[in-house]
Amino acid sequence: MNWVSGADLTAAVSNAGGLGTLGPNAGAESIVEAVELTGERTREQIRRVKRLTDKPFAVNVMAGFGELLPHSQKTVELMIEERVPVAVVSVGRPDVYTEMLQEAGIKVLHAVSTARHAKNAEKAGVDAVLCEGYESGGHKGLTELTTLVLTPMVADAVKIPVVAGGGIADARGVLAAMALGADGVYMGTRFMVTRESESHERVKEFIVNGQDACTVSISKGFMLARDLRNGFTEKHQELTQAGNAQVELMELMKGSQFRAQHLGQAEDSEICCGQGAGLIESIGGAGEVIETITGGLADLLNQIRDRVHEFIQ
Repeated sequence: MNWVSGADLTAAVSNAGGLGTLGPNAGAESIVEAVELTGERTREQIRRVKRLTDKPFAVNVMAGFGELLPHSQKTVELMIEERVPVAVVSVGRPDVYTEMLQEAGIKVLHAVSTARHAKNAEKAGVDAVLCEGYESGGHKGLTELTTLVLTPMVADAVKIPVVAGGGIADARGVLAAMALGADGVYMGTRFMVTRESESHERVKEFIVNGQDACTVSISKGFMLARDLRNGFTEKHQELTQAGNAQVELMELMKGSQFRAQHLGQAEDSEICCGQGAGLIESIGGAGEVIETITGGLADLLNQIRDRVHEFIQ
């Protein structure tokens, strides 16, 4: 949810009964690499969330490596200073920030893509694991375990709460995740296409118009990314197949998410989103999305109960 999930969306989700999550570069109007400046922008967004809701919310932070590490460290510092209730930690080891965050009273959800990773996260003391199925959008691991397979594997492997994510966009997906052993669900793409989302209107329109197999996974070397199919993904795959085009690839990716999400260059810039994009048909409010999903669960459960009864007769 880079450049997408700002204070307005985070607060709207929390106010509707979910756990709104503030994403990287929330509220940003430009690309800035200075660690202190990006950190203070995040602090402003956290304080805005607190003004908009008195409910719990989370901040997403990458465990960090290389050039990302100073930014991650700054985000963790200000999360502690601002007493953020929950941290969603991704892209890295579970033992980097868990102890520091928990000592400050912050609950830690750590993203995993295999049962082995989930066990390591549990051993590191995280409060819950977040399963990232292969259907999920944005950056993910190199494994190809789908939500359908990964969730029960993780549920069997750990004793801490399990949150399922990847391809979930409606009540059917939520109920399926619960049947697989999940204690909760984590949804990104569905909330990109809401009024409170900071995604550019062109991006929202592109996702709503996407149907069927409208996303594709592309390799970024140490990880995969799932994006909406467009000129960017075509060019990326072309350069990847060329073999010796690292400079061109880096130039293509530089600032591409910002150009899509903030500037609306949806035709030829990177739009990270999951396979659930093909299930989204309209742009509504975040609260409406949650109400529709939770309101439909009881009827859906009754329908399934009837089907199961017929099946076993």
